[in-house]
Amino acid sequence: MPTEPLPTRPAWAALRSHHGELAGTHLRDLFATDPDRGERLTAEACGIYLDYSKHRITDQTLRLLLQLADESDLRGRIDAMFSGAKINVTEDRAVLHVALRAPKQAVIEVDGLNVVPGVHEVLDRMAEFATSVREGKWLGHTGKPIVNIVNIGIGGSDLGPVMAYEALRHFSARELTFRFVSNIDGTDFAEATRDLDPAETLFIVSSKTFTTLETMTNASTARDWLLAELQDRSAIAKHFVAVSTNAEAASEFGIDVMNMFGFWDWVGGRYSMDSAIGLSTMIAIGADGFRDLLAGFHEMDEHFRTAPFEANLPVLLGLLTVWYADFFGAQTQAVLPYDQYLKRFPAYLQQLTMESNGKHVTLTGDAVDYATSPVYWGEPGTNGQHSFYQLIHQGTELIPCDFIGFLHSMNPLGSTSGPTHHDLLTANVFAQGEALAFGKTADEVRAEGTPEWLVPHRVFEGNRPSSTMLIERLTPHSLGVLIALYEHSVFTQGTIWTINSFDQWGVELGKVLAKKVAAELGAPDEPELGHDSSTNALIRRYRAARREV
Repeated sequence: MPTEPLPTRPAWAALRSHHGELAGTHLRDLFATDPDRGERLTAEACGIYLDYSKHRITDQTLRLLLQLADESDLRGRIDAMFSGAKINVTEDRAVLHVALRAPKQAVIEVDGLNVVPGVHEVLDRMAEFATSVREGKWLGHTGKPIVNIVNIGIGGSDLGPVMAYEALRHFSARELTFRFVSNIDGTDFAEATRDLDPAETLFIVSSKTFTTLETMTNASTARDWLLAELQDRSAIAKHFVAVSTNAEAASEFGIDVMNMFGFWDWVGGRYSMDSAIGLSTMIAIGADGFRDLLAGFHEMDEHFRTAPFEANLPVLLGLLTVWYADFFGAQTQAVLPYDQYLKRFPAYLQQLTMESNGKHVTLTGDAVDYATSPVYWGEPGTNGQHSFYQLIHQGTELIPCDFIGFLHSMNPLGSTSGPTHHDLLTANVFAQGEALAFGKTADEVRAEGTPEWLVPHRVFEGNRPSSTMLIERLTPHSLGVLIALYEHSVFTQGTIWTINSFDQWGVELGKVLAKKVAAELGAPDEPELGHDSSTNALIRRYRAARREV
């Protein structure tokens, strides 16, 4: 880890100067002076073709960003992560989500113990269980096969499984119904279970400690819902399984510990969807499909670990994010997948990116004086085009975009005599990147016969940066590749910013205060309130409404 602060590194100062020289240059000019730019500024690995030519960069920009990566010891940090070093310094933990998809013969040690055999032991147990459910051999308390699977979790225990199920729905067992409950709002549970038969429903309770407030509240409600119908506490063991490390609490809840699937403290929640947290995913797509997913993760892991930085997809994406966040002041980044199956992918990335890099101090506890994570957001195309693209094209904010397209649809529809659905979808991927980059000048607008008073409204400034990623088709393997790409891009950014991408202390304070407030909201007598005047007034107003009911 470098000892000098980020702003004092030579490449950082050089980038600051370089930005001043480049900021006024338009992408139209960059392409005009470099006719081969569109084919030259590309990279390809693991089935992803990355076109990053529509970024406001030159060869000099890339050289300086790569120099910054070297000065930030990115190579050393990558090696440290893959070797099991405890790079999560605030929690004294290794960071080894890469071990979750390592092949059986791999050796990755934590405190002298090879963790890979334990990973595969859990995977094998998951596969046996998932297969029994899929084949109708896992029977509920009344002897009926399980046909409904409800995953109860929150954060990484929900966002990953939901995203993966939606992304891979094409490969899922259609005779099974999958639901996901995360919000402590009772509406979430009520709507998820309204049309389900308890005798045919399995709940997967995902909580490492088995104490997470939202998850355990929903799990207790699920237990009450089940027992109201089945009237026998022994039924819990046939309708609940746990993804946890707390065997005592799971057993006390009523779950047979033989049906508990564990994971490890070196797996962060937002990096856990390929651990036992992915049990619902495995049930949906099968054990073989899940192993294809893991293989995709591992292929990108190896690319990130071994490829030279100038051809390394996660490194390039991560450095471009740093370039815009810290030198152009871009506060957000849009991720725009042009595949309806990826409708939950931006939401998944929000936790991965912002919980990882939304930090205000360095690894040594010093305050940062530069931007860290931008806000990530997005929607699938073409829906977003009729929603927020207006702001991206003509607004006052600079918003770098990641377009994700696929060469083949999983659901090819349309006539062979004209453009298919997928032709039209893909045309929009390419057209949006072109429009953002090059825009339309006032002279071009006038040449179309536009009245002068209307010209300013129809001008597109352009010079809006974007990456375009093309993938063959959306499969379990390619989804694993894509997720790992962003995981390692986040790691690259955090390394440059010298922050810990693997803790999340920022979520703690609100949870602690919520427990105190919850007790005050439900107290039988008027409690003495010690909050600020606003919070005290809100509590009193809620209690008054509660009394009226």
